[in-house]
Amino acid sequence: MTRTIGTAAYGLRAPIVKQGDDLVKIVVDTVLNSGLEIKDKDVLGVTESIVARCEGNYVTIDEVAEEIKKISKNAEVIDVMEPVYSRNRFAMILKAISRAAGKKVRIHVRDVDEVGNVLRNHPFTKINYDEYYQSIIESESKECEIINWDESYDGQLSAPDYTIDARMYRTTKDIEYDLNYACGLQHICSDKCFWGLHGSNKSSEELLKLFPSKDYAQNFVDTVQAKIKEATGKEICVMCYGDGGFKCPVSGIWECLDPVVSPAYTSNLEGTPNEIKIKNFADEKYKDLKGEELNAAIKKEIENKNNDLKGSMNSQGTTPRRYTDLLGSLMDLTSGSGDKGTPFVYVQGYFDNMSNE
Repeated sequence: MTRTIGTAAYGLRAPIVKQGDDLVKIVVDTVLNSGLEIKDKDVLGVTESIVARCEGNYVTIDEVAEEIKKISKNAEVIDVMEPVYSRNRFAMILKAISRAAGKKVRIHVRDVDEVGNVLRNHPFTKINYDEYYQSIIESESKECEIINWDESYDGQLSAPDYTIDARMYRTTKDIEYDLNYACGLQHICSDKCFWGLHGSNKSSEELLKLFPSKDYAQNFVDTVQAKIKEATGKEICVMCYGDGGFKCPVSGIWECLDPVVSPAYTSNLEGTPNEIKIKNFADEKYKDLKGEELNAAIKKEIENKNNDLKGSMNSQGTTPRRYTDLLGSLMDLTSGSGDKGTPFVYVQGYFDNMSNE
C-alpha cells in the first residue's frame, strides 16, 4: 500500500509539572504510554516553560529590582529604551525597574514595537500601553515620562542616570555596552540564566520565570534521549523549544520573543534541510509527465540529489533555516500556550521525503 502520511505532529497531554518534579521520568513515561510507534529520528519537543519550571528558574520582582539598583548604582532617573508592549513579557520587568529607580522612569517607545504590537488601541487586547505602563510606574510611587519616538519631541531631555535597553532581540553579540551607563536585559539576572531577562515570562504579580539555564536544559534533553533509547532501542531527537517564528497575518504581530527558539537540543538535530523544490521540477523539467510516471521521476531526482544544494537552482524557494528553528515553529503552534495541556510534542516523518516508503 502506498504511503500517504508524511510528517505528523502530536501534542502529548501530560501531568501539571511543578518545581522539583522528575521531568525526565514524566516525559519518558508520557512518550512510552502514548501508543505511538517509536522510530529512529522521531523528534520530541518539550516546551522551555516546563523545563524552567522544574529547574526552579524563578526570580522575584524584588530580586530583579535589587540587581538593577546594583548595576545602575542606585540611579535616580532610569531611561528604558523601546520595551515590547506585553503584560506577559515586559510589565513585570518594568515593575522591577520602577521599584529600583530612585525618582523617575522615562520610557522611549514607538507606535509599533519590534514584534508588531501596537501601542494604542491594540487590535486584540484593546489595551493602551501608554496608560498601562504609566500605571505600573506610578504604582511604585515614581514619576513617569513616556517619550514617543514617532512624534516630534520639543522638550530638552536631561541625561539619564542610567539606561536599560529593553529591546528583546538584543543579545550579547549585538552591541557593546559601557555598563557604567547602560545595559541590556541580558545583563540582568545573568547569574541565573545565560540570557538574563530575555525570554522571561510573568509567573505572578511578584514573580518572573526565566528562560531555562543552558546546562540544565542540555542535560535534560540528552538524558531523555538516552532513557528512550534504553527502553526502545531507538535513537530519537530531543529538543527544548520556546517561541517559533509565527507572524499573525491580521495584526502583523510576531510570536517571537525568546532569545533563541531552542536553548538545548540533542546533537542529531544539528543542520539545515537539503531539499529540492518539487514544484519547479514538475512545472519545468517534467512538465510533459503525469501520474505515476511523474511521481517516479521526482522520486529519482530526490534520491540522486547532491548532498549540498546551497546556492543550487534545484533548491530555490526551499527554507534553509536550522532544523531546530523550523521544528520549534511547528511545535509552538501545535502545543499552543493556553489550555490544551500538551507541553510535549512528538513529530514523526520529519526527516523523510516522498522517496521513502
